[in-house]
Amino acid sequence: MKNKILLSAFCLFALISSFHSQETKTEEISVSAPAEVVDRLNIPGPVNFNDNEYFLVWSKQNSVTWAQQQYIMKDDDFSNYKELINISYFDKEIDMETAVQQKADYAEKLKEKAQDKYSFVGVTESPDGKEMIVDYLITVTPKEGESFAEYNIDRFKSFDLNGKKSFLIFSYSKRIAGDLKYAAKALSKERNRLMEATIKTAIPPVTYKPTEVDKKKK
Repeated sequence: MKNKILLSAFCLFALISSFHSQETKTEEISVSAPAEVVDRLNIPGPVNFNDNEYFLVWSKQNSVTWAQQQYIMKDDDFSNYKELINISYFDKEIDMETAVQQKADYAEKLKEKAQDKYSFVGVTESPDGKEMIVDYLITVTPKEGESFAEYNIDRFKSFDLNGKKSFLIFSYSKRIAGDLKYAAKALSKERNRLMEATIKTAIPPVTYKPTEVDKKKK
């Protein structure tokens, strides 16, 4: 892939994309995984990434056209994960460049508010123009618990199968807790390797059959 746009450094405190409309606005990860998880996308598991296996721990039917699933490694902790994969599937056509740009605009506003000196973001387009990647680093200092740096990669892909259009975001997130300067530097050193792994990872096949939309929490 070639680097298309390198935006000025900014922060993004979100696990996955927030773009296009209220329908495509995602939520923060749940603090605990349910006892039984519905595989709404019928993805053969486990999901393989960078020579590791990730297992389904959480899913949600956000709308009739949008389902979301999250995966972690076998010995990881879902409420305080070290590595996580999120797959968001949209059973509709979404303009990729608009989605990427709106996410970048949203992130830049958060950067200005947080004044995160360690964060950065890059936007990359595949040579054939059919995919785009947004990768970014953030640091988080929670009210409780240890501070951490988090590196995220979102891979945007459009599908057109026999005239049926859909859209998928394959996201990878890695956290390192402790001293923010050290953690951010360590993740930055892994950037090229993890980007390459994301680019080379085969998007898992999706067989989408919408389930009942999850009720919003009051």
